[in-house]
Formats: sequence, C-alpha cells, structure tokens
Amino acid sequence: MPETETECGSGSEVERDTVDLGEVRRMWHLLEPLHAVLYYAPEAFEEAASLGYAVVERWPSYFPYRAAPLGAVGAERTASAFYGVSPRRVEEHIEPAWNTATPDAVLEARDRAIDRVYRAILGDRVHSAELAEAAAPARRAAGFANTAGRPLAAANAELPWPGPAHLQLWRAATILREHRGDGHLAALLTAGLDPTESLVSFAATGAAPVERFDSRGWSPEEWTAALARLTARGLTLPDGTATEAGRSLRRQVEQRTDRLAAAPWQFLGATDTARLADLLGEFWVAVIGSGLLPSETTLGIGKV
Repeated sequence: MPETETECGSGSEVERDTVDLGEVRRMWHLLEPLHAVLYYAPEAFEEAASLGYAVVERWPSYFPYRAAPLGAVGAERTASAFYGVSPRRVEEHIEPAWNTATPDAVLEARDRAIDRVYRAILGDRVHSAELAEAAAPARRAAGFANTAGRPLAAANAELPWPGPAHLQLWRAATILREHRGDGHLAALLTAGLDPTESLVSFAATGAAPVERFDSRGWSPEEWTAALARLTARGLTLPDGTATEAGRSLRRQVEQRTDRLAAAPWQFLGATDTARLADLLGEFWVAVIGSGLLPSETTLGIGKV
C-alpha cells in the first residue's frame, strides 16, 4: 500500500510506494565502491600530498577528504560523525589537518582527485552516454535524501554540484553513502551499541577478522572491555563470537539501516532505480577490477 512520507530533501509531502529493502541494500553495494575508491587511489594521494598531507598511509588524507564538507571542525565533532573510529585516532589526524590546508582547498583537491581517478579507471567512458544517463537519476536520488539529523550527508548535499557527469555521479554516490552511514549510526545508537561495541559486535558475527578493525584506533584494553559488556548482555561469548541474540541484534541494526536509507529509492521509483542499477554495473566492475579497494573491509558488504 502507498504511504505518505515527508522524507525528501525539500521536506515536501510526497506519496510514494514502499520499496524492497533488498533493493536498497543492492544500491548501497553498487554505489559504495564508486565513493570509497577516493580513499585508496594513488591520484588522490598525489592531490593530498600537493596540499602537504603525509601519504605513507591513507589516514592523513582520509580524515580531511571526508570531513572537509563539515568545515574546519575539531576532533570532538568529527569523532561524533565518524563514530566507530577512536577519538584518539580522529584527533591525531584532524587536529593538524586544517593547519595543513583549508577545507575549501581540500574540497577542490577532492574534486580534482576523483576526476583523475575516474579517468584512470574508466578511460573514455567518463564521456559515455551511459555514464551521463546514470548521473541523472543518481543526482535525483541524492536530492531525495532527507538530511535532517544526518550531518555528513547534509554537508555534502550543501556543496554546489560539479558540472561533469562523472563528478556528479561521485557526488551523488557520496551523498547517498553518507546518508546511509548517518542513518546507520542512528541504528547503532537505538540498539544501545557504543562506538567500540558496534565494532566488537560486528566482528563477532564474522563480518571481518578482528585484526581488520585495528585501524579504527581502539586499544586492546578498550576492545576487551567492550567485549565484556556485550557478553554481560548475552550478545557475545567470552571468546568473541556472537550469540544468537547478538546476531539477531545485528540483523535488526542492518534492517533499520536499510529502512532509514530507503527514502531516496522510494522517491526515485522502482523503474528508475532498476535502470540506474543496470547502468552502474559496468562502472562498479571497473572500480572493483582496478584492484585499488581492499578485498576485505570492515563494512561487511555481502556478510549480513
């Protein structure tokens, strides 16, 4: 049955049909690599280095690239938006970030970087009719993303749109990715999972090895303490594996995340969403096939 919602960028009331949450998740799987390649590509590191950021590892550029739309915010506000990352790790990189370059300079470098990255991966396809066709509904879907209570989505949505279609596609993927991510944090909070517990409970389901979460900056003592809290709630066993109750809670988190990410696709409609998915396929394959993205991540794509 149709339902009346007000979840769109303009806040206007629109009647829309419900959408299959599996389709919502499929669109995330297709768009996430198109967004995330920025944080791994050599061209992006080169642009970051030109601003003065260290590029021996990805974190010195990751934090300013992702946080720049928020402005020159400090560690506490950045950590609140990044959630699962240790505040110490955030402070280590975000405190000096704006002394190295302004957020506006970082945003300009970000656009230059993704332009170079997409051209390197897609070649002449950045000018293809298929990419231009994909950019249009992706931008429309991003425009339907309700940014209330979603700081990273709102900050990216507020930026002026670039002209070239391939940059519009990346910007749309980024808004939609951050819209989903902000909603995911709400789902974790609703489930009563603090930042460390959110990672420990996720690792407990087998989403990724515990070692993959080391990059988030939590100490072994903090990880052990979070595991003890989850075990006391009956969500994990002392060995770090999830109980059925723990798996059930994580499924609820993912389902709630999907529901909170559904509005853009409900407003776009089933036909246009399906067409966009078809168009994105070849670009998704190209990004995955580039070998730039890690084969194993802490996102759990395909795991839950």
